[in-house]
Amino acid sequence: MATVKLLTDAEADAIPAVKAVFDDIRATRKSDFVNNFWRGLAYDPALLKRTWEQLKEVMVGEGALDPLVREMVYIAVSTANGCQYCVHSHTAAARAKGMSEAQYGELLAVIGLAAQTNHLVTAMQIPVDPEFDVKS
Repeated sequence: MATVKLLTDAEADAIPAVKAVFDDIRATRKSDFVNNFWRGLAYDPALLKRTWEQLKEVMVGEGALDPLVREMVYIAVSTANGCQYCVHSHTAAARAKGMSEAQYGELLAVIGLAAQTNHLVTAMQIPVDPEFDVKS
């Protein structure tokens, strides 16, 4: 159960700042669907706007990483952080952007391997090799 009220479309339409963000989400995503994350953030219109603008810049804006790679990175980080909601939403987004079952399988293998080796190196407190330091 959510710890904040999830605004309905009617409630969002009654708050101009929220309506503006919801309208932009719909336009940007070319969909009428506004998911529960945004509906929950709408309890604080300033937080909603700030978060949407940042997400739009990082996940939708031009960049060196293609949109599918961004979604796959988001899945990996969300898995590491234990965010079930984000794993589900970004897996759906990655699939919508063309992620194949083979790519998803490899992604899961990388996530699993990274988690295992991260825990091992942390447990053993292995020092970082000087060769990995950035040279100015």
